[in-house]
Amino acid sequence: MTAGDALDPVAAWAAAMRDERTALAAWSRLAEPGDKRATQLVAELGAREALAAVRGSTDHRDEKFQPRLPHLDVTADLRAAARLGARVIVSGDDEWPPGLDDLVNPPFCLWVRGPLDIAVACARSVAVVGARDSTDYGKRVSADIAYELVERGFAIVSGAAFGIDAAAHRGALAAAGSTIAVLACGVERAYPLAHDTLLAEIARRGAVMSELPPGAVPTRSRFLLRNRMIATMTQGTLVVEAGSRSGSLNTARTAAEYARPVAAVPGPVTSAASSGTHQAVRDGIAVLVTNAEEVAELVGRMGLDAATRPQGPTDPRDLLDDEQHQVLSALPRSRWISTTDVCVRAGLDWRTTSVALSRLETLGLAERNGDGWRVERGARDGLLRPGLDRPAQERLDLAAPSPRRDPSPRQSPTPRPDPASHQDSTSSQAPGPASHESAS
Repeated sequence: MTAGDALDPVAAWAAAMRDERTALAAWSRLAEPGDKRATQLVAELGAREALAAVRGSTDHRDEKFQPRLPHLDVTADLRAAARLGARVIVSGDDEWPPGLDDLVNPPFCLWVRGPLDIAVACARSVAVVGARDSTDYGKRVSADIAYELVERGFAIVSGAAFGIDAAAHRGALAAAGSTIAVLACGVERAYPLAHDTLLAEIARRGAVMSELPPGAVPTRSRFLLRNRMIATMTQGTLVVEAGSRSGSLNTARTAAEYARPVAAVPGPVTSAASSGTHQAVRDGIAVLVTNAEEVAELVGRMGLDAATRPQGPTDPRDLLDDEQHQVLSALPRSRWISTTDVCVRAGLDWRTTSVALSRLETLGLAERNGDGWRVERGARDGLLRPGLDRPAQERLDLAAPSPRRDPSPRQSPTPRPDPASHQDSTSSQAPGPASHESAS
């Protein structure tokens, strides 16, 4: 409600003081996000008594609340929310994300639009943040990782900004998963305007939320304070691309401050868009990750979300000890030599050499002709890396230790839609000069 609207101050005040929930909703209009004085008063007195205290206060610390008090109309805010299908959530509600209670200055309430239960979603969630002016590489990585995290049961939380945020939301939607957009303005407002279709789809299938009431406009300070919610309501934060002054680094630092794991995707060392993520890794704020599996291991449940260690092709030489390597090196590639000659070449005794030759034959690395030995034919070109013949591969499989199996092996991925192909036709529009989204 604007200053020119007719307002019954008595009725408006009575509505704000009706109960703690409406009083907390009133505080979300009266105080700026993260206001230390308001948080202190509400914590000490309760929301209703704190409203009463500032109404007649002569304390200079409460002067900043006085200009907004005459325009406070929580009934109008609640009606606007109802028209949007939005709801108010306060601490103690089942849907309140418990991580927000860790904040020194938590939100007074949340205005939420969409069917998703945000507490359930946040219990297994990843915040994906990064540069607004991102590269094609960054957008692709963001969408792909978000898609694969959704496949692993994670919800994706971001800020609906241009670049990395939008790519993460689209990746989650393409995977038919849960995603939450945390805004620095009222939940009815499409900001940026080019993302009106994206935000409408998130509100239809996931959740759009804010600590600000309907009608609130975005400002730079609100973007920065919005980041503290993204950092703490989730189980961890992934930074895909961030320049040295990116607002997403503020989210990463807040997450680390509140003991949430932080992951960072590396970019080209020549890319200014990744200079901040690289510095976060160097400073020990973030752990370097390259795929969704590694993010899940960092953020998810210990033991259940463990990532498989990347391994190269199997090479039977990896199974040899030092003496067996010596014997293999002593064998000629074409002509046959006796065991005694192998002993001389390898500098080993006859018994050790014989045991080693037997082992090499089992692995398909050596072949015997009577008392003669040489390198096995299939091992001469690259020593059997991908081109093992079937008998040699079977011998290798028998000799190698059984690999540890993933308790929940991933199935072969099914064809999936390209998240990048679902961008809004206007998503490439740059924000106007007055845009505050660079702080997101």
